[in-house]
Amino acid sequence: MTDEAEPGFLLTHRRLKLDTLVRLRWLAVGGQTMALLVVHLGLGYPLPVAPAFALVALSAWVNVFLKIRSPSTLRLSDRSAAMQLGYDILQMCGLLYLTGGLGNPFAFLLLAPVMVSATGLSGRLTLALGTLATVCATLLAFFHLPLPWPVGADFSLPPVYSIGIWIALVCSLAFMAAYAYRVAEEARQLADALAASELVLAREHHLNALDGLAAAAAHELGTPLATIFLTAKELTREFDSGDPRAEDVALIRSQAERCRDILRQLTTLSSDRDMHFQRMSMAQLIEEVSEPHRGFGIAIKVSMAGEGAEPIGSRNPAIRYGLGNLLENAVDFARKEVQISCTWDSRTARITISDDGPGFSADVLSRIGEPYVSARGPRSGAGATGGGLGLGFFIAKTLLERTGARVSFENRTPPETGAIVRISWPRASIEAAGNMDPARDSGHNSRIVSGSLLP
Repeated sequence: MTDEAEPGFLLTHRRLKLDTLVRLRWLAVGGQTMALLVVHLGLGYPLPVAPAFALVALSAWVNVFLKIRSPSTLRLSDRSAAMQLGYDILQMCGLLYLTGGLGNPFAFLLLAPVMVSATGLSGRLTLALGTLATVCATLLAFFHLPLPWPVGADFSLPPVYSIGIWIALVCSLAFMAAYAYRVAEEARQLADALAASELVLAREHHLNALDGLAAAAAHELGTPLATIFLTAKELTREFDSGDPRAEDVALIRSQAERCRDILRQLTTLSSDRDMHFQRMSMAQLIEEVSEPHRGFGIAIKVSMAGEGAEPIGSRNPAIRYGLGNLLENAVDFARKEVQISCTWDSRTARITISDDGPGFSADVLSRIGEPYVSARGPRSGAGATGGGLGLGFFIAKTLLERTGARVSFENRTPPETGAIVRISWPRASIEAAGNMDPARDSGHNSRIVSGSLLP
């Protein structure tokens, strides 16, 4: 239960497919060709047709070369994708130079490659491409051929208006790139964190299913072990009591008997008749979650109170991992004790975990549960090293909410200090899961893990 994802959990940053950039470039080639034909042939405006179409043809040949050289499914490295987007900026800059510079209404298409970079590449490369686009826009403000216009007419923008277009272009570039990068980065973080939480849940489910594997192994080993035991029993009659071989046969028989006892215990772990294993009360759940965190100098106090019978549900690895992660953070930050309060009524079951540590930071409290939020205050408990409240809280909150729980975070009312985490479930959903047939419930859990929770 850590607050950091393992490196293998995180998604790679080689996100952009070659086919994506090739398709976008074909779209640009088609749009540029159409614009040149309409202006030159449709409107009759003079323009340098040969160099303009040469630049468009160059992009087309680049696409053809890339399609022949590499498969469409190739995912580009950040550097390779940035080089292609840089080429697109320069090609657009060349066309704008030939067709009026910033006076050309299509000048804002310089933003397009930077937007693509902001959604798929790193911030460093996006900044570099934005700088390249800004430099190109600055040069186009001073150096460009005349804007295509009817023969005999002269059109020139006032210097102030040209400066205004440049400022608008640069401001739009900065704002839109920053906005797109921020939104895409949040989506990337969320995807990485969800992948981590789903893999953690898969591990917990596999651990929960070990009892079934043990029972299967016991069943398979039962027949050969029975044969060994029977053969050893028959051999015992073949030797006299003083024969040294009789001692070896007796040892084999005793060890075979021991193996039978062990396999008998393993078989009972997954027996459908063992309702104590298949079902779990709230008290058993809290004891199982809190036991690994006792004995580290922090007192864990548990209180149980409610109306009517105590809720009993099925064993759920998502609940055990989520509660364990929240309790581990409480123990890490607590000064002396952690309190776990369990209450229930006819409609709701609640678990509250509170500690006497520094509590949540004010600037973090409203964002707890988001991935990579990792600021709470100095640790004072047993685990007083390392980070805190990053990916671990996100995983815990995600897993608990997928079981139907509502999770909230708050601080104690001053002058008391400490953090409070409240988790509540509809009682009906918990008891419905607990009353399911164990065999069907096990299959249901397997479908959840292999279907909606795993990539």
